[in-house]
Amino acid sequence: MVTQEQRKRQLAREKFLRQQQRRTAARRRARVRNSVIASVLGVIVVGSLTLYTTGVLKDDDDKSNASAESTPSSTPSAIKDPCEKAAAGSVKTQTWKKEPAVTIDKSAKYTMKLATTCGDIDVALKTSAAPHTVNSFSFLAGKGYFDHTKCHRLTTNGIYVLQCGDPTGSGSGGPGYTIPDENLKDASLKDNVYPAGTVAMANTGQAHTGGSQFFLVYQDSSLPPSYTPFGTVSAEGLTVLKKIAAAGENTGAGDGAPNATVVINKATVTKS
Repeated sequence: MVTQEQRKRQLAREKFLRQQQRRTAARRRARVRNSVIASVLGVIVVGSLTLYTTGVLKDDDDKSNASAESTPSSTPSAIKDPCEKAAAGSVKTQTWKKEPAVTIDKSAKYTMKLATTCGDIDVALKTSAAPHTVNSFSFLAGKGYFDHTKCHRLTTNGIYVLQCGDPTGSGSGGPGYTIPDENLKDASLKDNVYPAGTVAMANTGQAHTGGSQFFLVYQDSSLPPSYTPFGTVSAEGLTVLKKIAAAGENTGAGDGAPNATVVINKATVTKS
């Protein structure tokens, strides 16, 4: 007998997967259409892309998830933003055609530090279990890819995650390449639960579709073991995540942009 709470969690998981799939579909459509526009219209491409970016993509994102741009102010007046002002700087938009060669020492320990406007989040990376993922994060962090980016999604119903890693802030951005799934049989994943403190890759719901987006679990969450777990947040970092979660998200429905202004000022990956 499926309880009402179990059904509620199942629906939340299914919604999470559908939204991931819609974001990736939107990204693929954008690439194809932009390519066609560029080849046919030449100099008119600038105007056409402007219309496309402000029209089609925006509508897609509005339907699939409530981004930080969905309201003039993402923080309701009754909720105090617990985070500081973001450091000066701009988001980088560089992409790459293929996954970087694995250059990390697979036998060494690596840590990732996310210096955010809400506090530092330190992550112990699972290098030997997820070498492609850790290598990709080391590469992207070294390029400043995550610097000044917003964590664009907070889920507070059914699953409990903060999602980051998209320079566009729309939920459809990525580095231009994908990496393979790894470590899906990690000992920490029991009974289809990603425990609090887990850092895992977001994907489209299909195998080997991870890019740069990742999510940080602040409370045990029921999810199928389809998302590469590649790190564990420190106790102090988990406190920061819970502070962000406590401020809620901007739709009131349990899945939207965080009310807290969560910006990654600087991301670094360091060999211990």
